[in-house]
Amino acid sequence: MYGAVLHFWFEETDRKFHFNASPAFDAEIRERFEELAISQAARVVKGPHPWEIDADGALALIILLDQFPRNMYRGTTAAFTWDGLALGVTKRAVDAGHDLKIAQDRRAFIYMPLMHSEALEDQDRMVALADQRLDDDSTLFHAKAHRKLIARFGRFPHRNEILQRTSTAEERQYLKDGGYTP
Repeated sequence: MYGAVLHFWFEETDRKFHFNASPAFDAEIRERFEELAISQAARVVKGPHPWEIDADGALALIILLDQFPRNMYRGTTAAFTWDGLALGVTKRAVDAGHDLKIAQDRRAFIYMPLMHSEALEDQDRMVALADQRLDDDSTLFHAKAHRKLIARFGRFPHRNEILQRTSTAEERQYLKDGGYTP
């Protein structure tokens, strides 16, 4: 079952869609994977998911809980609903060494929940993993930029409006000035 997630994300999809907004792509993910994402998220809530036994299964679960919601629910609070679940899967996968079994061109996705976390210790771990275990300067650049935002603000200012959080004057100025918004 998780093979369908990996095939879609890495074989069917042009990588330019992984980090760029596309209403058609978002709708396709929602149509094809929303039901699966909901059911698997409910399973993770109960404890470690059976897919986590295997590196590819863990990667598929992370994509399902971390990447797909950002597409399916773009611009809404639901985009972040399963971040905590995805983060738990990531931490267990890295602790089990699953990340090292994933090909370099896919490995960054196993770490993404760390980059999406608003906890500085997760950001520190993301930067270290990107530096030590990825041959990808772009991911390391973005990991450092994400970490810098969390170190400065304690959260991602660009999420404030969606999450109905009040922005500080410094955050408003940062966004007004066109600061990095992952």
